Amino acid sequence: MHDLPGQTHWHEPAGGKRAGFGKFGRPKTPYDLFMESEGIPIVRGIGVSKVQNLPLAPWKRLGGRGTYIQLYGTEGKWGCYVVEVPGAGALNAERHLYEEVYYVVEGRGTTEVWLDADSKRHVFEWQAGSLFSIPVNAWHRIVNASSSPALLLGGTTAPNLLNLLNNVDAVFNCPFQFRDRFSGADDFYKYRDEIEPDPVRGLAMRRTNFIPDIVNCDLPLDNRRSPGYRRVEPFMTDNTFYLWIGQHENGRYSKAHAHTSAAVLICLQGKGYTCTWPERYGVTPWKDGHADQVKRVDYEPVGMVSAAPGGLRWYHQHFGVSKEPLRLTAWFGPHSPGREPGPPGEQHTDYTGMDLTEGGTSIPYWMEDPFIREEYESMLAKNGAQNRMNPEFYSKDYKGELPKE
Repeated sequence: MHDLPGQTHWHEPAGGKRAGFGKFGRPKTPYDLFMESEGIPIVRGIGVSKVQNLPLAPWKRLGGRGTYIQLYGTEGKWGCYVVEVPGAGALNAERHLYEEVYYVVEGRGTTEVWLDADSKRHVFEWQAGSLFSIPVNAWHRIVNASSSPALLLGGTTAPNLLNLLNNVDAVFNCPFQFRDRFSGADDFYKYRDEIEPDPVRGLAMRRTNFIPDIVNCDLPLDNRRSPGYRRVEPFMTDNTFYLWIGQHENGRYSKAHAHTSAAVLICLQGKGYTCTWPERYGVTPWKDGHADQVKRVDYEPVGMVSAAPGGLRWYHQHFGVSKEPLRLTAWFGPHSPGREPGPPGEQHTDYTGMDLTEGGTSIPYWMEDPFIREEYESMLAKNGAQNRMNPEFYSKDYKGELPKE
């Protein structure tokens, strides 16, 4: 068959050649096209030093101003944006089939949540530092209680739904009510601080739909990332959207560890930086001549960095350099590191929390690149902060016990 005007006919390869272009530009997904249709900026990259400095544009659908944030490695895995609520104003009411969590960067106000035919709206108050979740397909409206603009950071599973359904109307105008996800109980948005083990990895978890202040809330001891490290997982509105809140003590830093893309670290308190590099460059990339492959992002509240920005597994390591602890929250979307694909019941290990010597991916301090310790000491001195990385931390015999100080 010959090519026809306006059409291109596919021809079988001849002479032992392979079919296809070989190289091609990555196509836009339905979610990419949706973001572009919204008429607000789209910020891409490995990270941002501070979301408060991002450009904002009028957002017709929400009624405020905003910008999308799509950090490398999160494409198709989960969505993110910042939205500004006008002073003494409100965002438009909406509902959608995707999950949504909000962190309040600046301001104070209320959120109204309801389902069709409900006789009342649930209303709860929030402030800077609050974290809350919107139940799937529940109507909600965000109201600013101050005369100054409020700024919120949102995380969603919108890419997952839009890329699967490829229909915006189905996502935003579905009448189904998920009453198993929104009980209507008076205490639905009451903060619960009880700790229980998460059912997959046994780590500390809080089952709550609202946290008034994640910058200052209590965190239980964890010790997996650094000596004295504290951490909790909020489980909100029965979401698949996975996140945690963690804190490194001042003058101490995280051991490097590797996993695939999805995680974005968001700085809540302190000042620091993250280094990340592809796992194939090994545990000592500077020493082995691969320093040019290491990416670094410096941040302060509320800065963000993609832990594994290029697919496959990347090592990443987080450093607090201020006089106060480094508190972070990590957002993964529906991609918890404990839920990788595999047969149900198959033995799995908490590999990101276990050292290489134990079969995990975490690099013990004694194995890490010497450049890391040197640079950290230099950054602490530059910021007038105390170095609390005790010499025994770098010993092969150190098993993670807390030092006696």
